[in-house]
Amino acid sequence: MTAGTGRVVCDITVSADGYAAGLHQSEERPFGDDGGDGTGSALHAWMFDTPDENRAEADRVLDAKAFIMGRNMFGPVHGAWDRPWNGWWGDDPPFHAPVFVLTHHAREPQPMDGGTTYHFVTDGIASAAARARAVDGAGDVTVLGGATTINQYLSAGLVDELRLHIVPLTLGAGTRLFDGVPPLRLEQLSARPATLVTHVTYRVLH
Repeated sequence: MTAGTGRVVCDITVSADGYAAGLHQSEERPFGDDGGDGTGSALHAWMFDTPDENRAEADRVLDAKAFIMGRNMFGPVHGAWDRPWNGWWGDDPPFHAPVFVLTHHAREPQPMDGGTTYHFVTDGIASAAARARAVDGAGDVTVLGGATTINQYLSAGLVDELRLHIVPLTLGAGTRLFDGVPPLRLEQLSARPATLVTHVTYRVLH
């Protein structure tokens, strides 16, 4: 376990061939060529089409004291913050906790309704993890993605637990989990098949 009170957990939905998004991502199609309409409706059907069957796993995604995400997951605005953008989730995001957004461009914290505040971190993944773990209250820090961000945390040895939601479709190209990540030793903690997904949890052995 990394230093601190809670674990660093990565939680992500991927296709059977490991992709979290397809090619040609855009503001209108944030998941690109994702096997559906580009909004992730196919990749994340397990959450929205069969919510009762996957209630425990969906709830666990948001069961953290703080969250980390990459700039691309936060939104389509790249480079300087030259237009208003407060994430894909509206005025009352589902996190209800601090969210640390990795970016190369400084920005003041953005408080939202419901207890979510976005903090913009410009000095790297280790700094974001340290700040998230310093949030008051014991509990896990969850890295939500995307895959490129999780790959950085895996490569740096900063992850304690990896939760994968594997859906029965292949994309063939796009943003893939484990790309560029050195070999890992994983201990399987649980696996549960459902209609539209298989949930697998691994401990990352350090």
